[in-house]
Amino acid sequence: MREITFVDALNEALHEEMERDPKVFVIGEDVELAYVFGVTKGLAARFGKERVRDTPISELGIVGAGVGAAMAGYRPVIEIMFMDFIMLAMDPLINQAAKLRYMLGGQISVPMVVRTPGGGGVQYGPTHSQCLEAWFMQMPGIKVAVPSNPADGKGLLKAAIRDDNPVLFVEHKMLYKQKGLVPEGEHLVPFGKAEVKRPGSDVTLVGVGYQVVNCLRAAEALAGEGISAEVVDPRTLAPLDTATLAESVRKTGRCVVVEEGHLRSGVGSEIAAAIQAEAFDYLDAPIGRIAALDAPIPFEPRLEEFVLPSPGKIVKAAKEAVGAAV
Repeated sequence: MREITFVDALNEALHEEMERDPKVFVIGEDVELAYVFGVTKGLAARFGKERVRDTPISELGIVGAGVGAAMAGYRPVIEIMFMDFIMLAMDPLINQAAKLRYMLGGQISVPMVVRTPGGGGVQYGPTHSQCLEAWFMQMPGIKVAVPSNPADGKGLLKAAIRDDNPVLFVEHKMLYKQKGLVPEGEHLVPFGKAEVKRPGSDVTLVGVGYQVVNCLRAAEALAGEGISAEVVDPRTLAPLDTATLAESVRKTGRCVVVEEGHLRSGVGSEIAAAIQAEAFDYLDAPIGRIAALDAPIPFEPRLEEFVLPSPGKIVKAAKEAVGAAV
């Protein structure tokens, strides 16, 4: 185990999978130089430009080419530089990649990964800061991964590349420089398997992506006030491990779901509904939800902080859930 950054863990996963399988290739804007976030750095020098292909600025064309390559037996790893731009590629991703296996009776598969950075906190403004994973969680035929640390990032990305289904892989920008212990060599994290990141007994905090980090910070603050919070990371939203989430809530009796997408029709709505379906009789309080406010993500730092989730907001919701003074 070494301590490396989230970016380096993803980069390591790409190197290992391209070395293992010659059908894996990378395609996207500026993936050769990797000058924006650096996830694909060094790949072109090692594997050549035939397998690390720069494209014009056309998300529709990039994903469309990826769908065709996947149907022909390749395993493309597509980079969409900002998640906000993925809506330009919704038709090939949703109407083709997610449905072709069903429409053709399982005769073909579309084994491709769409990697994309999402989230705010870095003052990129309303068109470069969104978390849109709820849109894709609702769509059959596509899997959704939302890692929260370097080890899960590496393990989930390697599993995604080996999956025979299309996968949306969401990388929160605030995670890129964060460090963590990561196993060397083969390390796979299975889809549909949540993990308890911190045990607790008074309230369950379910974090999505980077919000796991904020939940852990909130849990530490709550511990100082005598409140024991358990932090659970779903790691993938489709499939969603409702059994582990419900098991935690049966133990604590209270739950707060934290995501960075907008509150209305968000990921938290689905998670809360799933928990109530499986553990309603164990709930001692309504399930709380923390999310981005229903407003575009501001550029101005103080307004951005006001709109996005934070450890302070999570602490307040957890204390309300357990009936403590806020």
